Amino acid sequence: MRTDQHRQPATAMSGIRNLGILAHVDAGKTTVTERILYTTGAVHKRGEVHDGTTVTDFDSQERDRGITIFAAAVSCSWDGHRINLIDTPGHVDFSDEVERSLRVLDGAVAVFDAVAGVEPQSESVWRQADRHGVPRIAFVNKLDRAGADLDAAVASIRERLHAAPLVVQLPIGREDGFTGVVDLLRMRSFTWADGCDSAEEGPVPEDLGEEAQQRRRLLEEAVAELHPVALEEFCTRATLSARTLAGALRDLTRTGEGVVVLCGSAYRNRGIEPLLEAVVDYLPSPSDVPAVRGTLDGAVQERAADAAAPFSALVFKVNSTGTGRLTYLRVYSGTIEKGGVVLHAGTGRTERIGRILRVQADRHAEVDRAVAGDIVAVVGLKTACAGTTLCAPSAPLVLEPPMAADPVVSAAVEARRSTDSDRLAAALARLVEEDPSLAVRTDPETGQTVLSGMGELHLEVAVEKIRRAHGLEVNVGRPQVAYRETVARGVSGSVFRHVKQEGGAGQFAHVVLDVEPLEAGPDGVGDGGPERFAFRSTVVGGRVPKEYVQAVEAGCREALTEGPLDGHPVTGLRVTLTDGATHPKDSSEVAFRTAGRLALRAALQACVMTLLEPVVEVTVTVPGDAVGAVLGDLAARRGRAPPSGAEWRSPGSPGSTSRSPNWSS
Repeated sequence: MRTDQHRQPATAMSGIRNLGILAHVDAGKTTVTERILYTTGAVHKRGEVHDGTTVTDFDSQERDRGITIFAAAVSCSWDGHRINLIDTPGHVDFSDEVERSLRVLDGAVAVFDAVAGVEPQSESVWRQADRHGVPRIAFVNKLDRAGADLDAAVASIRERLHAAPLVVQLPIGREDGFTGVVDLLRMRSFTWADGCDSAEEGPVPEDLGEEAQQRRRLLEEAVAELHPVALEEFCTRATLSARTLAGALRDLTRTGEGVVVLCGSAYRNRGIEPLLEAVVDYLPSPSDVPAVRGTLDGAVQERAADAAAPFSALVFKVNSTGTGRLTYLRVYSGTIEKGGVVLHAGTGRTERIGRILRVQADRHAEVDRAVAGDIVAVVGLKTACAGTTLCAPSAPLVLEPPMAADPVVSAAVEARRSTDSDRLAAALARLVEEDPSLAVRTDPETGQTVLSGMGELHLEVAVEKIRRAHGLEVNVGRPQVAYRETVARGVSGSVFRHVKQEGGAGQFAHVVLDVEPLEAGPDGVGDGGPERFAFRSTVVGGRVPKEYVQAVEAGCREALTEGPLDGHPVTGLRVTLTDGATHPKDSSEVAFRTAGRLALRAALQACVMTLLEPVVEVTVTVPGDAVGAVLGDLAARRGRAPPSGAEWRSPGSPGSTSRSPNWSS
C-alpha cells in the first residue's frame, strides 16, 4: 500500500522516523502501538491490553491497572524505514513522561476516540507537542464502536485544538459494519475481512463514489488554501494531482499548518497499514528537522543530524533494572560506539559506554554503535539523569533539558520497620532519579519524609513500586499541615524580669514589650520578610544598651518557633521594646537574649491568637462555558478569585505545597 508511488529510496538518515503515540487515556494508544508492531513483523502475536499481553505495557502495575504508566520505546521496520516508537501515557498524572518523550521526538501520531473526539488530556498533550514544535498526524480510532462519527471527531479537532484537519480517508461502513477506508489521494479502497490481517485493495465502492469525489474536492480546496504550490496548480487545472497533493500534505504536516487525519479500528487491525504509510510519507526524518541548538560558554551553537559531526545526545529517561542501569538517549549528531568515552556536559566528567542497546520495551538487542537520529539505551553511565547532555570530550555542548513539572500532591511516607529507614531513603532516591516529576523532602517542621508527585495515582504507583521492587513495607498518610499562629489582638506594657543568681556572676535583664499584629505590605507578605516579623526599639536614655537590644531581638526570634495555641511557628507580629533596666555586674547579652525569648512567650500567652492555614496560588484554565461552574466549585472550597478572573487563590488542602505560600485564617 502506498500513497505516493514515486517515493524515493530511503537513505540511512531519511529512513528513520522517531515518533510518539499521544492521546487521552483509553483512546487506544497502546493498541495502536501493538498493531504497528504486529503489522511490521516485530511481534508475531497480537497483544491485548485487557489480557495484559501487550509489549509496551510490560510493567506489572501497567498490566494490573490496564493503563500505560511509563513511556516505553520500541523499534520496528516498514517499507525500508526504521521506526523508533514511544508509547506515552494518557493519564494526566504521568504527563511528565510525555513531556520528556516529546523533547526527543521528531513527529507524533495523535489518537482520538471516534465517539468521544477530543478529550481533556488530548488537549493537554496537543499543547505539549505545540510547545516542542512536533509535527503530528491524527488517527481517529474505534470507528467500529456504536456512536462512532468521523466528522464529529474531526470537528472537535478543529474547534478545540484550533488545528486545520485534512481528512485523507473516507470510512467504508459505520459502527459495527466498518470494514475499510477509501484513500482519497489515490481514489482506491482498502478493506479488511474478518480474521484477515492484510488489506484488500480495490476500486471505490459504487455507493461511495459520489461522496468520495466530494470529499476529495474538499481536501483539494483545503490544501490549496494553505499551500502556495498547490494553489497555483489548483487555479491552473482546477484539480490537484496525487503527487502534488501528497507533497503539499507532507509540507503542511512538517510545518504544523495542517494535520493529516486518518481513521480505523486498531482493535480489529483495520487502518494500521495506511497509518504506517502516512508516518513514512508525511512525518519528518532526523535530517528533515532543524539542527539541534545548544550552548557553549554562553554562545549558541547548532549541530546538524550528521553521523560525521561531533557526538551530542540528550538523556530523556533512566531506568534501573535487575541487570543494571539503563540510560535512554536520543543521538542528535555524530556517532557513539560501544566502549566509547562521552563527556557529561553538566559536571565535566567523562564516562565510558559499556553497551548500546536497541530497545524493544523490556527486551533489548545489543548493537555496536548508534548514529545521529537513533534512540537507544546505553549501559555503563553512573551519573547521567533525565536532561543530561552527553557529548564528545573534544566538542562540549549543553542541550536544553526537558521542562520539569512541579509536583502538586504530597504524601508522608515512612518505613513500617525502623530498621528499613535507610533502605527506604535509597529507594526514594532511585525513584526520583528515574522520574524527575517526583520530589522527596524532609519537612523541617514536622520531620516527616514527604513524597510529592503529579497526582494521587502517581504517588500510589510510586509507593507500590517501592513495595514490589524493593520489598519494603511502607506506611503512607497525609502530611501534617504546616499551620502558623498569629496575633489577632496584641498587648501593651508586658513586663518581664529575668533574674538568675547562682555561684559567681548572675544574670539580670528587665524588658518591657508591646506586641501587635503586623499589617501586610503591598506585596501581601508584610514587613520583615517571608516570616512577617518586625522588631523595633523605642527605649530612650540608654536604659538598654544597643548591644542588648540586638540580643532581645534575637531572643524574640527564637520564641517565634513555637506558638501558644498548638506549638506552630508564629508569624505576622510586630514587637516593640519600650523600656528596660540593666545591672552593673549581672547584665549580659546572654541574659537579655534569654529575657527576650521568655518575655515574648509570656506576652503571646496574654495576646488573642489565631490559627492560620496555608494558602497557595494556582492558575486555572477552563473553557468559557465552564467558568461559572468552576467559580462555584472554587467558592465552595473557600477559593478567592482576583478581579481579572485569570488566577485563583485557594487554601491548600492537607499535603498541598507551594514554593511561596501565604497564610490565611
